[in-house]
Amino acid sequence: MYYKFSGFTQKLTGSAPTAAYNPQGLKPSVPVEPPTMIFATPTKVVSEAGPVVEYMGPNRVQEFQKIFQAQEGVPVHLKRGVPDRLLYRTTMALTVGGALYCLVALYMAAQPNRK
Repeated sequence: MYYKFSGFTQKLTGSAPTAAYNPQGLKPSVPVEPPTMIFATPTKVVSEAGPVVEYMGPNRVQEFQKIFQAQEGVPVHLKRGVPDRLLYRTTMALTVGGALYCLVALYMAAQPNRK
C-alpha cells in the first residue's frame, strides 16, 4: 500500500502509487530552455582567433628573474630599490602607529567614567 501526506487532515492517508511518488508541490519538470548566463562573454575557438595576439606590454619575466634571483644579501621585498623601501617603511610606520592607537584606545576604554 502507498501512503501520502494529506494537507487537510495533516496525517498519512492511503493513495495510488502515482500520487505517492509525486507529492503535493513537487512536480517532475524539465526546464524548457537553459537559463541565460549573467556574466557570459563570447568565446572564440583558437582557430577563429587568428594568428595575431597582442598583449598589454612586453614580457618582462626574464628581467624580473634576474633582479629577484641575484645573491646580493638584500631581502626580496626590497630588491627593486627606492620604491620598495618607501612602501616598506610606510607600511611599518602605519603598522606601528595603528598598534599605538589601539593601545591608547584600550587604555582610555579601561578608565572609569568621570561624571
